[in-house]
Amino acid sequence: MDSKQPPFHNKQPFSPFPAENLNLNKNREAQYTIRKKKRFPRKMLRLLSTLITIGTLGYGAWWLNDAQPQLKQVVLSRLNFGKFETFEATFTPKQIAAKKRLAVPKESESSVKLHPYLLMRVKFTSRAAETEEGVILWDLIKGEMVLNTKHWETTHGFADCIDAKARAHEYTIIHTIAESDGNADHESLVTALNLDSSLADIWVERCQQKKLIVKQEDGYRIHLHNPVLCFTPSTEIATPLITSTQTRYERLARHYSPIQIKKAAQAAFGSDFAIRSMQDVFLPVYSIKIENPDGSLRTTFWNGLTGQQIHDHLALIE
Repeated sequence: MDSKQPPFHNKQPFSPFPAENLNLNKNREAQYTIRKKKRFPRKMLRLLSTLITIGTLGYGAWWLNDAQPQLKQVVLSRLNFGKFETFEATFTPKQIAAKKRLAVPKESESSVKLHPYLLMRVKFTSRAAETEEGVILWDLIKGEMVLNTKHWETTHGFADCIDAKARAHEYTIIHTIAESDGNADHESLVTALNLDSSLADIWVERCQQKKLIVKQEDGYRIHLHNPVLCFTPSTEIATPLITSTQTRYERLARHYSPIQIKKAAQAAFGSDFAIRSMQDVFLPVYSIKIENPDGSLRTTFWNGLTGQQIHDHLALIE
């Protein structure tokens, strides 16, 4: 066997084609250079990922606050952090039970739930063309404005307007009908809107489509049973509202957000209406079980400030 080895024994086989990582363009020193694959910088990838995450979280927060206020409140109530303001109750469950002579079982215990409201300090122009200041209490579960705190009377109709996303001209139509004893003819609506007749017809028709008003033979009426609407942006405060800080009681979930109430108030009360400040406050509501004549039990709800029973309590337990 020949002991001599070929001269290229330890070298790779020759290929007439250049390797993929060789750059055929020579540099100034007439030497071949190795091509480096271009990679997207890691810093740019991290920055892009961060921006996408922030954008997603921002959109999620907007959607949760604007489109799903109930879900947002559930989340916040589950977190249960921080302190919040509540109206100071003037009655206790025992005082209410004694005053109303309620048949409360001995073993039964009452509980306290906090009903959310929005407290707004506002200014507006009165009918006498004077600037006035006031306070508005707005129910964040039922979507209605509190008219007075003595009997805790509220409006009936604002919640439907909020749900329908009523605009300023639609509130003008409803206001005109309310001021006309619940029935207004076409001419009155056109005059109130201060628009061309054909354009006014479009606004009136849209208000009908949103089921806010109904056409009758002699005009239009508000599409509600016994509507109660007040277009003076002020709640009559019977006694000073004293707030205290609480952390231990259960907060009921809101059905409406402060942003929804703010938009509704600005659309309803005219261009001179201004909100000076807004604050979340809670009304203590007592849940008291009482015994029926047949021995069964039922749960009743009571206003901690007025001591009155809350009859339309279904919204509190939905």
